[in-house]
Amino acid sequence: MPKNIAVVIQEDPRKTHRPVEALRIALGLSAGSHMTTVVLLGEATRLLGDETDDILDIEILENYLPAIKQLEIQFIIQDIHNPIEVQDDFSVKRENDETIRSFIQSMDCTLVF
Repeated sequence: MPKNIAVVIQEDPRKTHRPVEALRIALGLSAGSHMTTVVLLGEATRLLGDETDDILDIEILENYLPAIKQLEIQFIIQDIHNPIEVQDDFSVKRENDETIRSFIQSMDCTLVF
């Protein structure tokens, strides 16, 4: 039975390898029958940014991004003043903290990184 799954990434991809690994997990979940949405909080938004040179595991991230775009994985990012420019070819919605909180609570399963 397909599940509604949220993958919440809150760590800075410039400081740890976990955000890129979390995207790999989200990609694997999306390839199946599950409805997977990735929630990017704070500096994790850099995963979809134009400037990725300082991201740890950038080579791995660059391998995943085409599949993420092709599968049209849904992303939610915080609707705050954010100087991080997100690439246009991802499916991104900006939401406030309360909406994100409600969304996460409505999921069958949530993975937090």
